[in-house]
Amino acid sequence: METDFMTLTRFMLEEQGRCDGATGEMTQLLNAICTAVKAVSSAVRKAGMAKLYGIAGSQNTTGDEQKKLDVLANDVFINMIKSSFTACALVSEENENVILVDVDKAGKYIVTFDPLDGSSNIDCLVSIGSIFGIWKKEHTGNATEADCLQPGSKMVAAGYALFGSATAMVISTGCGVNEFMLDPAIGEFVLTDRSIMMKTRGKIFSINEGYAQYWDDATKEYIHSKKFPDDGKTPYGARYIGSMVADMHRTIKYGGIFLYPSTSKTPSGKLRLQYESNPMAFLVEQAGGMATTGETRILDLVPKGIHDRCPVVMGSYHDVKEYLNCRAKHAK
Repeated sequence: METDFMTLTRFMLEEQGRCDGATGEMTQLLNAICTAVKAVSSAVRKAGMAKLYGIAGSQNTTGDEQKKLDVLANDVFINMIKSSFTACALVSEENENVILVDVDKAGKYIVTFDPLDGSSNIDCLVSIGSIFGIWKKEHTGNATEADCLQPGSKMVAAGYALFGSATAMVISTGCGVNEFMLDPAIGEFVLTDRSIMMKTRGKIFSINEGYAQYWDDATKEYIHSKKFPDDGKTPYGARYIGSMVADMHRTIKYGGIFLYPSTSKTPSGKLRLQYESNPMAFLVEQAGGMATTGETRILDLVPKGIHDRCPVVMGSYHDVKEYLNCRAKHAK
């Protein structure tokens, strides 16, 4: 048995030791998020026995039906982060307004999160996950909603948890991307893949082809070129799970491209900027990939509201670049 394993806490403490002026608050915050992920992972594993499947009987702020696990995961994330004394404001997919932390418990970080991504897949046991992004408050006064509307380029950390055949956390604090797996025997996340770098080109495209009739011509041509390459090469494989965390985890690990583009029905896109698109874009760029709306770098977008949406195209650098070239050709 390995006796000198690298836990997430140990990893963060070592990172903290290499940063001048580090206070330990980021380590404290990530530990709180880690605890929330462990609690949600446990709930997901025993959801059927604990009667946590099904709809909770309401909708969230973006119009999606809330599942019982959505509500539970949201409460766990809010409680763990607020009690860590490191955050001043929280933005959740499940809450219409910003959650401001009491001044006597507030820290310097702003945390945005989707507590349970892919919840439409909960009841059929498909992989689901949690996504989070972290920014710093840029002034010394009390936090307001305006503090939560910073572009992704100002993020200081991001990550996601994947509840699949194992529970994994993939995290970046701006110095590369690292993967940790939850060892249930010791109840700790252990480093399993250090400094992940994406392939510059993959062999998989991931998009919901059921919406093909709503795509613009550039997207149609690009996907057709992947299925019917005219250079004699092997076609790309098609993989689409419908949980962003699961689809993006595969894309980061294996390479390729993930697309949730604008359509004639959703010209502003479907995925939420602050707690889905920005954290994933941050991770993808840290791993050497590319993340764009099809027009603009995702991390450069300045949100007008906490639940803003945007189109998403991200993955291996050359795959995304090829998609952008296709769009440029059609724009002429």
